[in-house]
Amino acid sequence: MSVLIYGMVFLGSALMVYNINSYVSYLRQILKQNQWKGGRMRLYFPLILLIAFLMGYIVVGVFGKPDIVMSAILFFGSVYVTIMISALKSITRHIRENEQLESELRAAEESNRAKTKFLSHMSHEIRTPMNAIIGMNMIALKNPDLPPETREQLEKIDVSAQHMLSLINDILDISRIESGTVELKNEEFSFKDLIDEVSEIIRGQCTEKGLEYECLMQCLTEERCIGDPMKLKQILINILGNSVKFTPAGGSVILTVQADAIEDSRCPVSFFIKDTGEGIDEEYLPKLFDAFSQENSSATNKYGGTGLGMAITKSLVDLMDGQISVESEKGVGTTFRVDIDLEVLPGLAEGTNEQQAAGQKAASSGTSDTAEDGGISLEGRRVLFAEDVELNAEILADFLEMEDIFSDWASNGRAAVEMFAASEPGSYDAILMNLRMPEMDGLTATREIRKLDREDAGTIPIIALTANAFEEDMQQSIEAGMNAHLSKPIDCDMLYDELRRQLAGRQAKQQQTA
Repeated sequence: MSVLIYGMVFLGSALMVYNINSYVSYLRQILKQNQWKGGRMRLYFPLILLIAFLMGYIVVGVFGKPDIVMSAILFFGSVYVTIMISALKSITRHIRENEQLESELRAAEESNRAKTKFLSHMSHEIRTPMNAIIGMNMIALKNPDLPPETREQLEKIDVSAQHMLSLINDILDISRIESGTVELKNEEFSFKDLIDEVSEIIRGQCTEKGLEYECLMQCLTEERCIGDPMKLKQILINILGNSVKFTPAGGSVILTVQADAIEDSRCPVSFFIKDTGEGIDEEYLPKLFDAFSQENSSATNKYGGTGLGMAITKSLVDLMDGQISVESEKGVGTTFRVDIDLEVLPGLAEGTNEQQAAGQKAASSGTSDTAEDGGISLEGRRVLFAEDVELNAEILADFLEMEDIFSDWASNGRAAVEMFAASEPGSYDAILMNLRMPEMDGLTATREIRKLDREDAGTIPIIALTANAFEEDMQQSIEAGMNAHLSKPIDCDMLYDELRRQLAGRQAKQQQTA
């Protein structure tokens, strides 16, 4: 019995020595990492207690006559202290790991914010000179007296400038996707109008290249959906654009849209994009969606591009919880399939199922209701535009003059507000507003104009015309009271179309209230 008693006392003492050593190690770690600010005696106090306990164990073991109860208390007391110190170290380690994760998360968020700010600034700074290059080139091409050789050179400059702009857009897109700053919107849109807009763009490209284009739309021809129409449109245009690019003249590109039955307002939609182009080698297919990936180096020289289009498309499909797949045969053609679930507005499911059963075929042509301009003429209209860069102002004035539009130039937002406030009501038909300007930015200027106490302050169309091209920039423009947002470099045809749309919309509202 005495062996058991003294054995337990000895083991208890040994455990206490281990506990003291373990706590000293823990204490050094805390102090070394400077994780304890002030009141260090509170850290040393447990160490003093542990040493006191050890001294008590030794005294009892050497000079005392411990019984079985006393030895058990000493032994299990040491075990208890061991468990407590282990738990303390585990809790501290867990807290430290959480703090490290939170610190890394904060650093990542700050890095993403800095990257987004940098990308936005870079986009603005690059687009501003690109606006001058493309704009001046457009104006030069409008000259009917150009020698054929000069016209050909200017057209090549335009092609190169547009290619450079597409590179900038792709690099910015992939950077924002990788940084996690791209978010999905949830807004109402007409599914048919979206397909019509995509088809209008692709049909024009096919006509220019001598290709046959067909859209077979077998679902959602009357429905309105909830989702992100801009990103869905980007996915379809990226894939269809590739099909047009790699299909030789005389070939065809077909977009087929199918959907399953609607359940709980959700509708699985499948998009099939089939072409009769060159096809993709089977060995290259697994690399198709890698960034900067191209099947062969000669493709860059022949077709241009960065090799980012399919990587961006795949990322956007993943962001929408969809699936994308591809089948291809060299020399025969390629078929892409994109599967995405869309939310259909309640009360429309019955009509959709009937249309699906009928297998309705809808050729996608024409424009949506929002694109109707009512035959509005721009001749003789007067426009106020705010632009802080003199060269860009000259280009914009020339663009407007080409459509016989009179224009007045304000060099910043404050000047634009003052010029509009000083004019007679109805003097201006529209305002074109840059966003980044000295003294007063375009968003503030728009709010100030909308607050003016005059009859046309709330109805005059204000169009953002800016190098700020991100979706959040567009959202800010609309929230500030603008009617539309066009990004630089300026496409004069898009500018004219937008002016006609806005003027037609204003005229229609005036007729309704008359």
